[in-house]
Amino acid sequence: MDPFHIMAKPHGPICNLNCTYCYYLEKENLYAAKGRDYRMSDSVLESYIRQYIQAQPAEHVSFAWQGGEPTLLGIPFFERVLELQKKYAGDKTIDNAFQTNGTLLDDAWGEFLARNKFLIGLSVDGPVEIHDAYRVDKGGQPTFARVMRGLDVLKKHGVEFNTLTVINRLNSYSPREVYRFLKGIGSKYLQFIPVVEQMAAQPDPNGLVLLKPYARQETSVSEWSVEPLQFGKFLSGVFDEWVLSDVGRVFVQVFDVALESWAGLPQSLCVFAPQCGKALAVEHNGDLYSCDHFVYPENKLGNIMEKAMSGLVNLPQQTRFGNAKLSALPSDCQKCDVRFACNGECPKHRFNTTASGEYGLNYLCAGYKHFFHHIDPYMKFMANELRQNGAPARVMEWARSSGPVHAHAATKRSAHAPALA
Repeated sequence: MDPFHIMAKPHGPICNLNCTYCYYLEKENLYAAKGRDYRMSDSVLESYIRQYIQAQPAEHVSFAWQGGEPTLLGIPFFERVLELQKKYAGDKTIDNAFQTNGTLLDDAWGEFLARNKFLIGLSVDGPVEIHDAYRVDKGGQPTFARVMRGLDVLKKHGVEFNTLTVINRLNSYSPREVYRFLKGIGSKYLQFIPVVEQMAAQPDPNGLVLLKPYARQETSVSEWSVEPLQFGKFLSGVFDEWVLSDVGRVFVQVFDVALESWAGLPQSLCVFAPQCGKALAVEHNGDLYSCDHFVYPENKLGNIMEKAMSGLVNLPQQTRFGNAKLSALPSDCQKCDVRFACNGECPKHRFNTTASGEYGLNYLCAGYKHFFHHIDPYMKFMANELRQNGAPARVMEWARSSGPVHAHAATKRSAHAPALA
């Protein structure tokens, strides 16, 4: 069996925050009729851990826990996770990571996470005025101070962490400010995730407002979604700072994957790979979905308590889902000069039409074209270093002395940047 990855939602969509742009909170509607207990039962947890370990062909197995907010489950839940992993690990090695908003972290969590070598993804969108514009609690109150307290807990206990920053309508206009802030709080591993959501004029029969492509409903892009070209300008602005001083010291996921593309290597991130379908999501009750961004009834493959995970992952339905990323690529994309790096990006964002009227163009197309063209000379330099067994970090010296002039140009904040909420 080919390797695959599952993002587990052990508490479903339940969260202590109410972030404006969150795509997962409304998934509660899919399970509301079955009661309010979204906590993954011990039987589902044990079955999930056993099946996932057994289905992985490699000797190293990585578990990812998300939500919602996984810390709401408490430390005892994850102590049980470790107990079950040890029970079924056999000769395999196991590691754990989870994504958190950080607001509930305390010393007890810090000690547990450090002792058990959890990798933590901390969600933070930038400095206080940027972060608090969208990331608020259930009472509409800001969360930045609580997130920073959680970060202090991670640092105090030596917990390994990275940061996940959602690029939205607001922070996309402040690339250097966001990047410098993230470096300033000690993040060495950065993920930038664009938020793009289609909002239906009316909820669908399942009560969902945020819809996927081919929804066949009247939709509009949400006001918090990042604008296409501005997303590319954001990435380029960060890149211009990174390439001058931080290569090899700060690791930005989208830059690392871009280098894989220029070096002719398989892309390690699904959104830039030619095909997808190997990154799935399991809900609190054992329902398995094609993808974390496609948790819709029509994308449910089945339930791991009723059918083996290994069989569900390999269903024709899932194979078609993964292959469609390539087979449904519009003709404009097939001829594009940056297709090798983009591959149409995530299918969730493919709801625009091409100039010739062909459906399926990625909403972020203009941004990715801008970004990939912008970084092309630097990526060629680093890829050549790799082929010559050199050091890609030499690009910093080249950028400062001989690189294209635009590497030295400061990105100015647009006069049309949206006001802080």
